[in-house]
Amino acid sequence: MKVDKFLDAKSLACPMPIVRAKKAIQELEEGQILEVHTTDKGSKNDFAAWTKSTGHELIEVTEENDVIQFLIKKH
Repeated sequence: MKVDKFLDAKSLACPMPIVRAKKAIQELEEGQILEVHTTDKGSKNDFAAWTKSTGHELIEVTEENDVIQFLIKKH
């Protein structure tokens, strides 16, 4: 899958990963993919709620070595 923008939000605490993701996704066109990496455990719930409320699609959530990776499709 082609990622159009990458956001490194590791070591940022809530709510900064979401704040940065909101800004980053505004720079994308509809249908493009944003990849976000974070280490904040609360991000899983935050990103699920944020994508649901904004209409963006949370394509995938993976976790590896304490880094949570999100793939979000802009709608």
